[in-house]
Amino acid sequence: MSKRMTIEVDGLRASCLTAGERGPVVLLLHGTYWSRVWEPVLDRLAAAGLRPVAVDLPGLGRSEGELTPETAAVPALAAWVARFAEAYGVAGPLAVAGHDIGGAIAQHLLAGGVSEVSRLALVNAVTYDSWPVPGVARYRDPAVVAATTVEELLAARRTAVTAALGRPATEAELAGYLDPWNDPRVCRSWMALAGAADSRYTLDLVPALRADETPKLLVWGDADTFQEVRYAERFAAEMPNTRLVRVAGAGHIPMENDPERVAGALAAFFLM
Repeated sequence: MSKRMTIEVDGLRASCLTAGERGPVVLLLHGTYWSRVWEPVLDRLAAAGLRPVAVDLPGLGRSEGELTPETAAVPALAAWVARFAEAYGVAGPLAVAGHDIGGAIAQHLLAGGVSEVSRLALVNAVTYDSWPVPGVARYRDPAVVAATTVEELLAARRTAVTAALGRPATEAELAGYLDPWNDPRVCRSWMALAGAADSRYTLDLVPALRADETPKLLVWGDADTFQEVRYAERFAAEMPNTRLVRVAGAGHIPMENDPERVAGALAAFFLM
């Protein structure tokens, strides 16, 4: 069974969901959501022989701290993830999977010279110029940030989560997803993350990724309207040693639509 634990990073508690006691550690990175997106696959990954660690980025989910426009930028978050991995005790090259903007962080870990990465998986992640989507880009405007209340952000995130799930959700399930945004500090951190979202952080990595032979896996809900599967098809065609696994009919969070297929693809890849 998955459990939540905390690790101190930069003097603050970083929260993460983990499962399993043995096997290779796989870091699971979220984007504009939080570690909750990985919950449906954690026990399956552990049963396959992995130790999945789904971390909440600073100021988001259950982690302490508060992001600023500077610390919310992808390079800064990639450096933070490297410090988290060291604090967690991960030895050797990192095995990492990223969802949404977490995929940009994962790409930066690999191709930005931040850490040594053994294997990279992207799950409905941002790539090339596929981001930020309009609902995120609007928070680049300081006036929008200043005028947004907790209640307004909660309403916006409810709409986004409902669309991302790609299936009917109960009120209890939506409340669970949305719970962190009841905290004004988390709201401010999230708007900093949204305001710092910039496709140059993935576009600038394209030459390095094209030259990189590290094994890469794309797991993609092919009904995603936020990060369309055509970007995954392009990435798989252009980047060496890359394989694409489609999750038919799944939305932006395919872990929720078909956890068995997503976990199976990730486990086979990281245990290879």
